[in-house]
Amino acid sequence: MEELEKGAIANPDEGRMVGHYWLRSPHLAPNSSLRLQVENTLEAVCKFANDVVTGKIKAPSGGRFTQILCVGIGGSALGPQFVSEALAPNNPPLKIRFIDNTDPAGIDRQIAQLGPELASTLVIVTSKSGGTPETQNGLLEVQKAFREAGLEFAKQGVAITQDNSLLDKTAISEGWIARFPMFDWVGGRTSEMSAVGLLPAALQGIDIREMLAGAALMDEANRTTIVRDNPAALLALCWYWATDGIGSKDMVILPYKDSMLLFSRYLQQLVMESLGKEFDLDGNRVNQGITVYGNKGSTDQHAYIQQLREGVHNFFVTFIEVLRDRPAGHDWELEPGVTCGDYLFGMLQGTRSALYANNRESITITVQEVTPRSVGALIALYERAVGIYASLVNINAYHQPGVEAGKKAAGEVLALQKRVLAVLNEASCKEPIEPLTLEELADRCHAHEDIEMIYKIIQHMAANDRALIAEGSCGSPRSIKVFLGECNVDDLYA
Repeated sequence: MEELEKGAIANPDEGRMVGHYWLRSPHLAPNSSLRLQVENTLEAVCKFANDVVTGKIKAPSGGRFTQILCVGIGGSALGPQFVSEALAPNNPPLKIRFIDNTDPAGIDRQIAQLGPELASTLVIVTSKSGGTPETQNGLLEVQKAFREAGLEFAKQGVAITQDNSLLDKTAISEGWIARFPMFDWVGGRTSEMSAVGLLPAALQGIDIREMLAGAALMDEANRTTIVRDNPAALLALCWYWATDGIGSKDMVILPYKDSMLLFSRYLQQLVMESLGKEFDLDGNRVNQGITVYGNKGSTDQHAYIQQLREGVHNFFVTFIEVLRDRPAGHDWELEPGVTCGDYLFGMLQGTRSALYANNRESITITVQEVTPRSVGALIALYERAVGIYASLVNINAYHQPGVEAGKKAAGEVLALQKRVLAVLNEASCKEPIEPLTLEELADRCHAHEDIEMIYKIIQHMAANDRALIAEGSCGSPRSIKVFLGECNVDDLYA
């Protein structure tokens, strides 16, 4: 970890440094150029957020921006979502919502709920390369909504991306109101302390300098080589002991605080994308990883604690305990000597004891209260623990070849769909129209080995009125004959 912080190549597959620790301690960056990039970005984020919140930067209508719409996926969404849920005030200067998928209905819902406030919505589009399909699709859908509302998207658009990426070039050419950098040496799942997480947080009135300070303090504590004094090393060793170093048990995250609900989702990506690896650094097939899931206490008491205590012993629990129930001076007793928070405390301690009595292991992480400083510290704790655990089991925590494989496979499906459409269009332009069976489609696409995928493509298109079933039904694949509703003559000669 010391070598990593000094700028060693920690991601050998991609030849990259891993520098998310520099984001909260710029003086540790291996050269002055990197230090200035971090410092200048933080200053730019703070200034822009302040100008928006105070009304110096206005919406095109002349009023203040009232909403933030974040378009991004993975680390570009999970970190900002968690921090917003944990720390945003009840009445933030700007309210936030997210488009973090390529689900048309989900996108429509977010845009519809903005209603007339679309005109006062700041849209933050986050993508390192600018080519992430889900984010690109979200951007195109939002731009369409702006056009239909008679609004000029560029006057409300902000890009967070790498220099000279496709998104960066788009933002420059269209004149978006602001651009902020993503750094090559910061991965998506460790990007919360970069502009990716800091800008949305600052716009909601969250003290991002306190969050950075908490992370820096935790990093400092995790630099000691005395293991018993190193929180991240202790946590990583607990994981190693609980899972036999081979991921034999799942990690269940149970924060006993509503505002920490999304912590388990955030950790799902951080832990599973970092540690879920087929090969170790020596090329041995090891199939490492720790599965992460969770809910919140005491909701879990009425959900899956029954199985945790008495079912298959294939997990260990991490309780997140928050000591402060309410702000000072706001508590009151439901009955003599007992507050609402006392019940929550009792549920946590009771569940912990009940699990322990049945030989179910648990870890408890205790924080005084949920503040920007404590949230920053928690993020830093888990970032470092993941890195240490990866070293213990000799894997690369900073790449994600499985994710890239999924993206490649998705591209192949869409390429096959285009071939299917071309064949269907040619058959639909004949006189009379020639409906095709799945076997005929597969034959004309030269893709007999992909006939199941062709069926799934037809099923999806038919459900969305983009293909018509002439005979049979999708419930009986061998019976169907399919054609397009209209002939696209131009496509015949494309």
